[in-house]
Amino acid sequence: MLTKFEVFPAALLELVHAANSAAKAIPPLFPLSASVAVNPFLGQTDEPLAVTAARLARVSGKRIMPHRSHWAQKLTSGEICQEDLTDALAGLERTFDRPDLNDVLNALDVEGALPEALPTIADLAAEVSGIDWPGLIEERIGVWAASHFDEGQALWQPGRTGGIFSAWREFGARDLTPEIHGLTGFGAFVAATNRSHWRAIGRASETLGLTPAAAGTAFHRWLMTLGGWGQYGRYFLWQAELNNDSDNSVTELLAIRMVFEEALYTLYKDQIADRWADVVAAHEAPVTPTRDIVIDAVLQEAGERAEQRRLADALAAADVRSLKQRPDVQAAFCIDVRSEVFRRALEAQGAGIETMGFAGFFGLAAAHQCAGSDVVEARGPVLLQPGVTSQAHENEQTNLKRRGVARAKRAWGRFKLAAVSSFAFVEATGPVYAGKLVRDALGIGHEQKADPAPQLDPGIDLAQRVTMAKTVLGAMSLTRDFAPIVMLAGHGADVTNNPHESALHCGACGGFAGDVNARLLAGLLNDRDVRVGLVSEGIDIPSDTVFLPAMHHTTTDKVTLFEQDLPDTSKASDIARLKEMLAAAGRLARGERAKRLPRATGEADVMRRAQDWAETRPEWGLGGCRAFIAAPRSRTSGAVLDGQSFLHSYDWRADEGFSVLELIMTAPVQVASWISLQYYGSTVTPDLFGGGNKLLHNVVGGIGVLEGNGGNLRGGLPWQSVHDGEGFQHDPLRLSVIIEAPREAMSDILARHSNVQELFDNRWLHLIAMDDDGKLAWRYDGDLQWSAINQKDGAGRAIAAE
Repeated sequence: MLTKFEVFPAALLELVHAANSAAKAIPPLFPLSASVAVNPFLGQTDEPLAVTAARLARVSGKRIMPHRSHWAQKLTSGEICQEDLTDALAGLERTFDRPDLNDVLNALDVEGALPEALPTIADLAAEVSGIDWPGLIEERIGVWAASHFDEGQALWQPGRTGGIFSAWREFGARDLTPEIHGLTGFGAFVAATNRSHWRAIGRASETLGLTPAAAGTAFHRWLMTLGGWGQYGRYFLWQAELNNDSDNSVTELLAIRMVFEEALYTLYKDQIADRWADVVAAHEAPVTPTRDIVIDAVLQEAGERAEQRRLADALAAADVRSLKQRPDVQAAFCIDVRSEVFRRALEAQGAGIETMGFAGFFGLAAAHQCAGSDVVEARGPVLLQPGVTSQAHENEQTNLKRRGVARAKRAWGRFKLAAVSSFAFVEATGPVYAGKLVRDALGIGHEQKADPAPQLDPGIDLAQRVTMAKTVLGAMSLTRDFAPIVMLAGHGADVTNNPHESALHCGACGGFAGDVNARLLAGLLNDRDVRVGLVSEGIDIPSDTVFLPAMHHTTTDKVTLFEQDLPDTSKASDIARLKEMLAAAGRLARGERAKRLPRATGEADVMRRAQDWAETRPEWGLGGCRAFIAAPRSRTSGAVLDGQSFLHSYDWRADEGFSVLELIMTAPVQVASWISLQYYGSTVTPDLFGGGNKLLHNVVGGIGVLEGNGGNLRGGLPWQSVHDGEGFQHDPLRLSVIIEAPREAMSDILARHSNVQELFDNRWLHLIAMDDDGKLAWRYDGDLQWSAINQKDGAGRAIAAE
């Protein structure tokens, strides 16, 4: 007898479409070796926050906006005023059930109803049986996934042929644990499933009576129960899409989860069928925000408008720095918010210093191979494919020695962990490690020798190099008035015993430090032939200008200069003076940051934290990020922005055709939005979008962490990255993007890039235009429309326009 999915294949195709859509509603989880911030709401930015809140309430049972007590405190303190609430209400989506001001004010004393996820079959089966089926499923899938996805941490690898679903079928058909707990015949049930994961999804949907209309949020619900494993599957899909390819990892994981549901439904059908039919009907209903969710969205918007007022006041009160006509030093840093503190500290060393902000990969998305390594690292934004290849060259003897040391280290590590030798190893060599323990505790011996200067692929000819140099200098708004020393500072974090180290590195460099990119660009711009070629392109770099690569260590605020990369030593005395200024700036920056770090006793203590293997908060990373400003440095140089703003140097008057503006809005702004929304998600919903407690972490497979010894991978930021033990160190606000440029130019760019437009149209980001006087003058309202911003004082009262 034919099933309805064989008679009506169109129904299965609808389910395939729903499954693929649900897969894209899951954020990718990048492996620990190169983890980057990810927008946890990726795949849902085509709808407003309130709709996403209703959707995630249905599929996860979590709220994604702060509790009302958070906003009530801000109103009481005066941070938010009633005008902010009024403005937020005026900008509310017209299709929502609109509250008025009194509704919002009265709601501040009452928390909204807690969301409840629609139950899964496992939830219903647990209620009638008393067996924790959701926990058992999470544990069994976690055990299998930890082995299947392992990237070299384990000594033995399982069979992986045939894909994810095929590999799990081999495992699940022999897994007796579900049967021991009461799921009789589970192994045979798994063995009888179709080898095609799509057919397995189709059969399970038929068994469960799941209609295509219900499948969208039902599939999303099951994927949410997979936690980081589903997100890791989404990572493979993300990588495939960058190559214009496809990947079924997420939907194959969905099929695995649905096989468990189908088996449980078969066992408990008589007891749960009616309730499950009600759940299916609920999944069929449109996702609609409740009045409580809409009020929470209004409060969120009001809090962000209040922050924009505060930022406008800070910029208006700033004194513009006076600079020498030709600076002594120009220092380009990543736009990362941590650079803002150091840039102010460095500028304080004298009027001869000018700083700039630019994406930390310095316009060179490189597929890089380090010295003595066969691994190719993608040192660029994860939104882009690498555009160039590079390698750290060294002589053959040194290279062989480096490789030999690496192999010996790997072999020794495997010997220590092997099943036969691990216990004997501890007995025999434990006392020998006493010295190492002391050195590690004191932070001694962690210095690593820098790689030789990286080189671009020699196949890139001179004309291409000149074009690359011109493009990057134009994007940096640095095409004239070059200083004798132009320092290009990438950044990275120096931490000990921290699985999430790469998350503290440069997001624009794909979770790696930015030293390679800075050295590549400096080498390109120091090339005499390239400079000669730039003259014909209208860029004349003085003969006495050198580009000095550097690395800003964000945990210690030390700066390493790669002066060994320079073509000569003619700038030795100037570099010596620069080192003194960098050291002084580091002391100032550490002193400022120490005030925020828990238990920090001063700037010297900040240095120590990087070497402390027991320190869970060596730095705050990008915690507190709330604004992105693309404008000349003169607009922000006198303002104290507390390390909470991404600062991108940009002069629209020198941007012919607004190509640089388009690059900023489509790349750095999107990267910053991912960072901002990851901190937001990890703060408001830490048990869903956070990485859990560092003290309980165990690295699994070299790809992620478990909180404990099993279950789901944890994505997002660890609790210690957003909370100091007493309170949050990140205010959950969506990013405000401020750009000094004509509104028409920004609207044209949004019209050409629908994925960027939807971020602003649905208020995942705010867009504000700065006028020629440096004021926040125009607000983007969506649908390519703008409205004038009324200037207000600190209490929110309107100031008469001049």
